[in-house]
Amino acid sequence: MSSLRLPAPAKLNLFLHVVGRRGDGYHQLQSVFQLIDLCDIITLASRNDDRITRVGGVPGLAADDDLVVRSARMLAAHVDGGVPGVDITVEKRIPVGAGLGGGSSDAASTLLGLNQLWGLGLSINALAKLALPLGADVPFFVRGHNAWVEGIGEQITPVGLHTAWFAVCVPSVHVPTAAVFGAPELTRQHPITTIRAAFFGGHVQQLVAAGSNNCEPVARQRYPDVEAVFDALHGFPARLSGTGGAVFVACDNQQQAQTVADAASPVAQCFVCRGLQRSPALRCRAGARSADG
Repeated sequence: MSSLRLPAPAKLNLFLHVVGRRGDGYHQLQSVFQLIDLCDIITLASRNDDRITRVGGVPGLAADDDLVVRSARMLAAHVDGGVPGVDITVEKRIPVGAGLGGGSSDAASTLLGLNQLWGLGLSINALAKLALPLGADVPFFVRGHNAWVEGIGEQITPVGLHTAWFAVCVPSVHVPTAAVFGAPELTRQHPITTIRAAFFGGHVQQLVAAGSNNCEPVARQRYPDVEAVFDALHGFPARLSGTGGAVFVACDNQQQAQTVADAASPVAQCFVCRGLQRSPALRCRAGARSADG
């Protein structure tokens, strides 16, 4: 039986500007997505039948609603002549509902892995195009590069970023994306900038300082647990990631990141993470058992 074990990295929104709203209700965004080394682990094991099943995953989330199952079924339907079934095991390490993209990353790593396991030979561009109906973040994780992101998240331009360390602090509250984007007090007309104007040579801390997250005031006002993290990080340049509730601080080194994490640990689950240049899922090949290669 062939199998493959691969990582699914989280991401941070170094800033998140809401620059408009389309007629269909989707918001127009500008952001920089930064990959970090906090990863879920996806294991794909071939079956002797054509069933696609999930093992583990998020408690309370039905398999049929899980993006890993949906992505596998979508890819299987794209293949003429059928493919073998697969057992998908999901080891969750990325907190759910924290604005870190865990579900989307799991789906992307599933697509990348099945492309290898099933020997499909699809290009990254083809996989990213297939992934778009699964959600705007999935193509980003398929491509696996830090990126300048625009539109509703589908316009992705790879960028180079200097390596940074991060303290990522996650309160024990689920912040629904729809609730934040639907809030009447959300700023939806942030001035549009250009990628050239936004960048300061790829220095992460400068990018964070120059931008903002328009969702942050909404999350802080509506969710006291999020506000408690910002209170604990008073004096640090803390920023909400995505729609929340993860709060992060970009640091020069691991020791600084640990100091920040220690400050927030009484009110949040904290991780010390290193920024990545590329997704480690891109390096995996069928037959591999390690999630680190």
